[in-house]
Amino acid sequence: MELELRHLRTLCAIAEAGSLGRAATMLGQSQPAVSTQLARLERYFGRSLYQRTASGVKPTPYGAQVLAQAREALSAAERIGRWTGRADGAEPARALRLAATNTPILPGLARRLRSLLPTLGLTVSSVYASSDIVDLLERDEIDAALAVDYPGSELAHSDALEHRGIVTEPSFIALPAEHRLRHHADVSLAELSGEAWFVTPDDGAGWPGVFHTACRAAGFAPAVVHEFLGDRLQLQNMIAEGMGVSVVQATTQVVPGVVVKPLAGAPLWARYLLVWRREGPADGIAETLYRAAADTYRELIARAPHFQSWMARTYTSP
Repeated sequence: MELELRHLRTLCAIAEAGSLGRAATMLGQSQPAVSTQLARLERYFGRSLYQRTASGVKPTPYGAQVLAQAREALSAAERIGRWTGRADGAEPARALRLAATNTPILPGLARRLRSLLPTLGLTVSSVYASSDIVDLLERDEIDAALAVDYPGSELAHSDALEHRGIVTEPSFIALPAEHRLRHHADVSLAELSGEAWFVTPDDGAGWPGVFHTACRAAGFAPAVVHEFLGDRLQLQNMIAEGMGVSVVQATTQVVPGVVVKPLAGAPLWARYLLVWRREGPADGIAETLYRAAADTYRELIARAPHFQSWMARTYTSP
C-alpha cells in the first residue's frame, strides 16, 4: 500500500478518540473498517502503533513518533491549500459562498476559517433541505455546503460536485426534564409511542421517512406530530414546556428544562458531509474546509456529556 493523507487522519483520530470504536464514529466509518485500516498501517510500518488497554487504545512509543510526524504532515498539507488571494496581494475577487443545513458545525467552521484563511471572503446562508443545497451547487449559486444524508439514502449529485463525509452519528431524543423516563440511561422508541412529536419537514435526503420507518419497526405510528422548522433553541423551549419530544443531534447543547438521551439500539443515524463544486474556489481549500468541520465536531463532542457517556458505554472495548 501507499501511505496517503487519509491513513494519517485515521491514526490521529484513533489517538484523539482513545478507542477504535469512538474513532470510527468520528470518521463516519464502521469499527471493522478502522480496525482493518490500522492493521494495514501496522504491516506497512512493520511495528505496532497502538497497544490495547482496559479503557481502549494508546500509542506505543514507536506509534507516538509516527503520530507526531503524521500531525506535522497533515498540518503542512492544510497550509498548501490555504487561500492566499491573488498574486498581486489583492483580496479574492469573489467570496466563498458557503451554505449549511441545520447543523451546529457551522459556527465553529466559520470561526476556524477566519483564523486559518484570514484573506478569505466568506458569505454564509442557511438552506434547510440538502436536496436544495445540491441544486444550488449544481447551478453555481454556492461554492460549498454542509449537508446531511442517512445510511442507505446517500445524497445524489452530478460529477460536477464532490463530497466527503464529516461524521456519521446516532440520533438522540430530547425530553422534558420532568419526563417519566428522565432517569433512564437510554430510551427506546417503543417507550415513546404515546408521545407527541416535533418532526422537521422533508429535507430532500430521506427525512422524515427514516424516522417513520424506525417508528414502524418499533411497533407504532406517531399519533401526534408537530411539524416544526424553528431554530434549535425554540424547539428545546417547546419541549421544556412539555409539548412533546423530538429526535435531535447527538451533540445538542441542552437548555434548562430539557434532557437528551440516547435511543436504545441506535435505530437512527445521520451523516453530515461537506459538498463542493469541483471547479470552483472551494476545490482548492476543500481539505482546510474538511479539517475545520471535523475539528469543530470534536469540540462539540467535548461539550456534550450525554454523547460522551453513550460512546463510553457503547465502545467499552477497542
